[in-house]
Amino acid sequence: MAKEFLSSRGVDFEERNIRTDSEFIRELVEDHQSRATPTLVAGSQVVTGFDPTDYEAAMRTVRGENRCE
Repeated sequence: MAKEFLSSRGVDFEERNIRTDSEFIRELVEDHQSRATPTLVAGSQVVTGFDPTDYEAAMRTVRGENRCE
């Protein structure tokens, strides 16, 4: 669902399969404090699990649409 959601919005992303590379597991746990998939890392924001509302908010933040000036 997460991949389809991002693809349907034209978002470029890198899929990392934790089943095939133990370094990806280390990054998930140590760098992003997550033990769940999917985990979306968008800039400095980490979204664990799939929630379309959270994904939209993360994409707006990365695009700079949530800035308060």
